[in-house]
Amino acid sequence: MSVDWFGILLLLGGFLGLMLIRVPIAFALGLASLATAMHLGLPLLLVAQRMINGLNSFTFLAVPFFILVGNIMTEGGISDRLVRLADVLVGRLRGGLAQGNIVASSMFGGISGSSVADVASIGSFLIPAMTKEGYPPGYSVSVTITSSVQGVLIPPSQNMIFYALAAGGLPISTLFMAGYIPGFLLGGSLMLICAVMARRCNHPKGRRYNRHEALMALFDAAIGLFTIVIIIGGILTGIFTATESAAIAVVYALLVTVFWYRTIDYRAMSRIFATTLTTLAMVTAIIMTSSVFGFLLSYLRIPTLLAEGIFFISDNKIFVLLAINVLLLILGMLMDMGVLILLLTPILLPIVTKVGVDPIHFGVMMILNLGIGLCTPPVGTSLIIGCGIARIRMGRAVKQMWPFYLAMLVVLLMVTYIPALTMTLPAMMQ
Repeated sequence: MSVDWFGILLLLGGFLGLMLIRVPIAFALGLASLATAMHLGLPLLLVAQRMINGLNSFTFLAVPFFILVGNIMTEGGISDRLVRLADVLVGRLRGGLAQGNIVASSMFGGISGSSVADVASIGSFLIPAMTKEGYPPGYSVSVTITSSVQGVLIPPSQNMIFYALAAGGLPISTLFMAGYIPGFLLGGSLMLICAVMARRCNHPKGRRYNRHEALMALFDAAIGLFTIVIIIGGILTGIFTATESAAIAVVYALLVTVFWYRTIDYRAMSRIFATTLTTLAMVTAIIMTSSVFGFLLSYLRIPTLLAEGIFFISDNKIFVLLAINVLLLILGMLMDMGVLILLLTPILLPIVTKVGVDPIHFGVMMILNLGIGLCTPPVGTSLIIGCGIARIRMGRAVKQMWPFYLAMLVVLLMVTYIPALTMTLPAMMQ
């Protein structure tokens, strides 16, 4: 079968060209796909059907609920309580505020499922607090944004749902369980870096809490953290599906924030729903257009051509995974994480399965890899938000970040080449 190189150029070149002139991603995907379909002589009805098929999934119904529950808990002040609990647990150590930042991110990430939400909420008061305690602003930003990557690994993660959709409907519960060990391994490695830096730079210790204060902080935070129990417990026990668990978690989050914490009123609710609808509209448009784009990638045999090119160099599993990691790290610096998951999964998944990599393992590897991209210039969203909160230039933060980058890359290599880190918990579920 001959290769339509002009069609490939029109699809990929058109998309990249539109991105360069700052056309919104959903429109860039749609216009490039439409032009390519017309070139190939495909009926436009097929394009419309593919767009609808991208949303015609029960798994997709979980997306709006996960976005909504994250927004409710963020607006409802759960992050304040998690930071206090983290300070109770590790604040008395040298460099305790930095350690508490990482612990709080691991807990908050399990509620919001978003690195960006983590930085925007926890970072909004922890970055200034760390700076006030004498930590360099660049260091404060580095700790906050790198620890926020736990949010894309520790369930429930919105990006894992996107991967499950792009991979053809993988079980979300299995993906969720696969992210726990890598997520906590990442947090542990960052805490080790903070411990070393605290001794070298003589970072301050935090205050000690008495037993009553500690129990009150634990109880107050536990009420919000029970949201995670509802989502994960419901899925693992088989009582609820992922969508049903997310919907019940929304109801619980509303009850907690409105009646217990009393931090949400009618005005806050309007902001929450407006933010959720805006995010959902953007996500929906990208999923629809990326579905057509992915179909055309397959129609033009681009995954096959890429696989042949890689295997022509070497079919060694170690090399293939290393090459894919390098590709993802580069692209993660340039494009949004969710878009890359939707676009690259149909291309790369057939390649890794040929060398014996489980789709669940690859999903966690890909999400961690692209999570690092959220912390790297020039378009790392978490990095931009963190620098905006600290009011410093991006270069100043990046200079302080190299030990944390190194720790994240080591964890990425461990996740890539030690499948047991991702597959042990899912295997225990079966």
